[in-house]
Amino acid sequence: MRAHEMEELCELAEQRELVLMPGHLLLYHPAVNTLKSLIEAGDLGDVLCVYSNRQNLGVIRKNENALLSLGVHDLSVILYLLEEEPSQVWAHGNAFLTEGVEDIVFCYLQFPSGRIAHMHLSWLDPHKMRKITVVGKEKMVVFDDMELERKVTIYEKGPWQPSSTWGEWQTRSGDIFSPKIPNDEPLRLECTHFLELVAGEGDRRTAARDGLVVVNALEQLQASLVAAPA
Repeated sequence: MRAHEMEELCELAEQRELVLMPGHLLLYHPAVNTLKSLIEAGDLGDVLCVYSNRQNLGVIRKNENALLSLGVHDLSVILYLLEEEPSQVWAHGNAFLTEGVEDIVFCYLQFPSGRIAHMHLSWLDPHKMRKITVVGKEKMVVFDDMELERKVTIYEKGPWQPSSTWGEWQTRSGDIFSPKIPNDEPLRLECTHFLELVAGEGDRRTAARDGLVVVNALEQLQASLVAAPA
């Protein structure tokens, strides 16, 4: 969970030609890869922002805050979808139940491209939410892991500038649809990928270095959280 230690592990793995693969399980979720495909295909248009909600009532922890316990999951997905490291990060939260352990955390990330991301993390919330929203200029898409059938919903909504209004922004609203998402088990896919890397298939270095990017951003967010005024 420390960037300098992760850097050292990456170097050791490369020197010894071993596989180092962080266990970011959500990256193997078929719904997350559907989001990735939509972005790469340009279906959403220019991506403007990504925001996530990971909330519930419990389990209340005493040895790690909501950022370290919950945030790493959504952070790994956000960085995977946007494929760039944040240029600035801010985090703010409060420790209501256990001193020094933030129960509620809000995070903001800004990227060199101008895109932004936001995370709401809490184990003091009446709703159990596991949701990621990607906002594009052409379409918007929501991954809701609490849904049994409609894991991904695509909204043909967005801003537009008709020539008749001299450049003034308007909004448009079209169809809403949910693509069929495979029922492949993410853990099985993750283990299969690891075995493929061990067998020499794929780029071992990329798997480890992608993990380093997540740890580095997480460390910066934690430093911002600690420095934030109460």
